[in-house]
Amino acid sequence: MNELYTLGFGLLLGIKHVFEADHLIAISTMLTEKKNPQKAALIGTFWGIGHTTTLFVVGLSVLLLRLSIPQAIAERLEIIVGLMLIVLGVQSIRKKVVSHEHKHTHGSISHSHLHQDHTHQHKKSFFIGMVHGFAGSGALMVLVLSLINSVWQGILYILLFGLGSTISMTFMSLVIGLPLSKSLTVFNKTEQYIRLLAGMISVLFGISIIYSILH
Repeated sequence: MNELYTLGFGLLLGIKHVFEADHLIAISTMLTEKKNPQKAALIGTFWGIGHTTTLFVVGLSVLLLRLSIPQAIAERLEIIVGLMLIVLGVQSIRKKVVSHEHKHTHGSISHSHLHQDHTHQHKKSFFIGMVHGFAGSGALMVLVLSLINSVWQGILYILLFGLGSTISMTFMSLVIGLPLSKSLTVFNKTEQYIRLLAGMISVLFGISIIYSILH
C-alpha cells in the first residue's frame, strides 16, 4: 500500500511540477503564435513528452548505475534554461518587430493581416521540454532514490511523474491558449503586443535565473 501511495505521489508531483514559472513562461511565448486552442494544447503535450523523455533517460541511468548528479552540473543546467528563455523571448520580440502587415482587397472590402514565419512548433516544444527535463532531473532523482527501493518502482515513478506533467501542461496550454486565441482572432494588433510582452517577460526571467545562480 505504501508503494501505491508513493507512486500516486509521483503522479501528483508531476501535475504540480508544471506550475513552475520557467515552464509556464517558456510555453506562453509559444502560445502567442497559436490562434487555435486545440493546437495550443498540443504544444503542451509535446512539451510533456520531451520532458518525460529526458527524465526517463537520465532516471534510468541513475537507477541502473546508481549515479548522482553533482550540484555544479545541476546549476549549469539551470543556466541553460535561463539562456533558453532569453532566446525564446528574443525570438518572440523579433517576430513582433519583423512581422509585416499585408493588405488585401476583395471587391470593395479591404482587410489586412499579419504574416509570420512558420516554424515546427511541435519539435520546438518537444526540445524545450527536454531542456526543462534535464534541468529538473537532479532534484527528481534525489527524491526518487530516497523513496524507491527497486529499479522498476523508480522507472514507474518517473513515468507517472511524466504522465502527470504532460496532462497538466496540456491542460494549462489549453487554459492559456483559449483566451489568447480569442483575442488574437478578433484583434490582429493585439497579437503583436501580446507577443512583445511575453517575449520581454521571458527575457527578464531568463536573466534573473542566470543572475541568481551566478551570484
